[in-house]
Amino acid sequence: MKKLFKEKKYRQRIIAFAITVIAYAVVTAMQASGSLSRMIISLMVPVTCYIVAAIGLNLNVGVSGELNLGQAGFMAVGGFSAAVFSGLLQSAVTSVPLRLLICIILGAAIAGLIGWLISVPVLKLQGDYLAIVTLAFGQIIVNLINNFYVGVDSDGLHFAFINNTLKMKDGGTILISGPMGATGIQRASTFLAGTILVLVSLILVFNLIYSKTGRAIMACRDNRIAAQTVGIDVARTKTVAFVMSSALAGAAGALYMLNYSSVAASKFDYNNSIMILVYVVLGGLGNVTGTLISTSVLVMLPEVLRFLSTYRMLIYSIVLIAIMLITNNEHLKVAFEKLKAKNRKPAEGAKDNG
Repeated sequence: MKKLFKEKKYRQRIIAFAITVIAYAVVTAMQASGSLSRMIISLMVPVTCYIVAAIGLNLNVGVSGELNLGQAGFMAVGGFSAAVFSGLLQSAVTSVPLRLLICIILGAAIAGLIGWLISVPVLKLQGDYLAIVTLAFGQIIVNLINNFYVGVDSDGLHFAFINNTLKMKDGGTILISGPMGATGIQRASTFLAGTILVLVSLILVFNLIYSKTGRAIMACRDNRIAAQTVGIDVARTKTVAFVMSSALAGAAGALYMLNYSSVAASKFDYNNSIMILVYVVLGGLGNVTGTLISTSVLVMLPEVLRFLSTYRMLIYSIVLIAIMLITNNEHLKVAFEKLKAKNRKPAEGAKDNG
């Protein structure tokens, strides 16, 4: 175990998995004892959703080096797809956990497919241009859903745009109602399901990062021209990261959507994409464990500070600035490296004496 922990790729996995499992055990124990308020309990599923979305975005921004500002758009694609499939499967699949699993898989698959279609023209761009296009994509998705109506009856699915002109038989159900979003959703998400999804996301992302494809993605990030000269297909490797990031956002959106009885498309606007990017940046680009911690803290902080009323967002902003300054302080980084080197030397000396 010590030998594995010394290797970076195993150390990161062990720490990330341990944090997730311990957090679940602690929260479950506190909930059982009645130590947690209803507000904190209600945040548990959203926290896991944003963790999965942020892990996916870190794969895009931190590992691939592409600035994606449309992560909330992919969450919307996965979420509203899950809402439709949940309504369709409600009578056919009576098991709620099984229906949740199917909806998450389908939401991730559809978001991944859209991500693949978008990646073909988008990944030809770089830097600010890529950021603008992905930001526009997120806004297009929100506006499309705001003008989209979906209903289901005994004849199957019915669609309409702009105006609610759905013609359904008696007993039909409207699944998506334009600006009102998805309504009448049967809630299925649980904290356990969210924790499992986080663990699955960690497994997928770590396996990709430390694989041959992952090394190729990072080579393209560090030097695109050098990667091409050694035979790496830059477009294909960038697409892999983009599609997986999109699929994870879709799965997160599906879990998020099925945690509420109704969700409007405006929930997934560009502000949400920016917040997910903030979680990634503060956690550290390419640092999956840091993303896990920063997302958990920053999602819960505004609600924990709610008792401060109008001052809570001011304090939240100050905390964000403080974290950014601390994490990017070169003097602290140098001091930390010296401390690590100092602790390493006695251990090496003891090994030599032995």
